[in-house]
Amino acid sequence: MAAELAPGRWGFEKSENFDEYMKALGKSQYVISDNFDEYMKALGVSYPWRVIGNSAKPQQEISIKDGRWTIITSTPVTKVVIQFELNKEFDETTADGRKVKSTCTVHGNKLITDQRGSVDSVITRDFTKNSFIMTLAAKDVTCTRYYKRLS
Repeated sequence: MAAELAPGRWGFEKSENFDEYMKALGKSQYVISDNFDEYMKALGVSYPWRVIGNSAKPQQEISIKDGRWTIITSTPVTKVVIQFELNKEFDETTADGRKVKSTCTVHGNKLITDQRGSVDSVITRDFTKNSFIMTLAAKDVTCTRYYKRLS
């Protein structure tokens, strides 16, 4: 799997193009991931939810209006919406039903979500002009998911 995820193979390059990405916010489609099942296990996600999560090919739509961010993650069977302002804690219910306290910040070309709950997690979206790489970390497990811009 690692060779499939090598930078450049799918057009995913880390960059400092956060401003370019933000100029054209919209939908991105999941392409491939590495270690997602292990990440969900670290969070304590049940086997049935992990089966669903591993088979999902979500789209993420990111928008900003009046300083309020919205991230919609959707599949044919589920839709999770989070809304937040940067640097302000908010209540979040994750796709697997966990209740967490989250805070989102921007550092360079990255949107970082710090989730605090029964198991803490950090989700980093590393933006380029046409894609983003989402790194999810919990306990000692890291997962990488790749998304390509649709619009």
